[in-house]
Amino acid sequence: MVSISESVEKIISRSRYLSEAISKGIINFSALARYIKPEIEEMTHKKVSEAALVMALNRLSNNIKPNYKSNEIFETPPDMMVRSNLAELTVANSTTMNEKYPLLLKLIDTQGKNFLTITEGVYESTIIANRDLKDEVVKILEGEIIVAEFNSLSSITIRLPKPSVHTPGIFYFFIKSLAWEGINIIEIVSAHLELTLIFDEKDVNKAFSILQSLFSPQV
Repeated sequence: MVSISESVEKIISRSRYLSEAISKGIINFSALARYIKPEIEEMTHKKVSEAALVMALNRLSNNIKPNYKSNEIFETPPDMMVRSNLAELTVANSTTMNEKYPLLLKLIDTQGKNFLTITEGVYESTIIANRDLKDEVVKILEGEIIVAEFNSLSSITIRLPKPSVHTPGIFYFFIKSLAWEGINIIEIVSAHLELTLIFDEKDVNKAFSILQSLFSPQV
């Protein structure tokens, strides 16, 4: 039979949000005990008191290490680039899409003034580009099934250091801070050492401030 301590540890370990909140001492154990009590009772097949759960959480908290801080990965704050006036089109994959990718890539100018990314999934492909290019993109995609469309987007591109490639949770480091502040991320695009987050235009300024704050002296 699974013990109370083992059940509590299993629930907490599968949630990065709870693990981090416990490591930082910003969660009420009594409230958390009430929240996980039904699942603990199901796992242990017996009635469990909230006091026993609080005790188990207290013991567990001593063994949870805080997530890495920014200065452990970033020697200096990373470069962040904001782009606005973006549009996004998602189309269903088809046998004709392969012919259209080269035409889409030709829209990128050599000076890098135009922003365009193409992500091909199993069932869908997403194109994100400057809004000025939208009409040309739509023309190229003529005959394809458009699944989704957004017209007022902005992006933040974060330049990552080389060690980040082998660092578990590096994307989570950025994304959880935005989630806690209620900022919605519409798309995530990554390259080897770049992370690009796509937002609704109304959210990008707040998102940028939050991301900058991760590298303030107190973090």
